[in-house]
Amino acid sequence: MLTKNQKDKLIEKYRTHKSDTGSPEVQIAILSKEIERLTDHLKSHKKDFSSRRGLLRKLGQRRRLLRYLEKENEKSFEDLIKSLKIKRK
Repeated sequence: MLTKNQKDKLIEKYRTHKSDTGSPEVQIAILSKEIERLTDHLKSHKKDFSSRRGLLRKLGQRRRLLRYLEKENEKSFEDLIKSLKIKRK
């Protein structure tokens, strides 16, 4: 789980306008950070299956949001992929 300060920094960096907190770009950035933290956790706790399930759920949610963003705004999608260093299929 990310702290409020960490989320605020991500929102500040990836928002599309001044009061933006829920655009796909912001949601994908937050999910990516949570996925990164869960991946590190699972490297040292290999048998934590409930966290693994949470990781898979977050990966699926991020995949759906990325697919939506690619359809709606391809330029923003490309920029986000590069800045977050997400692999493309």
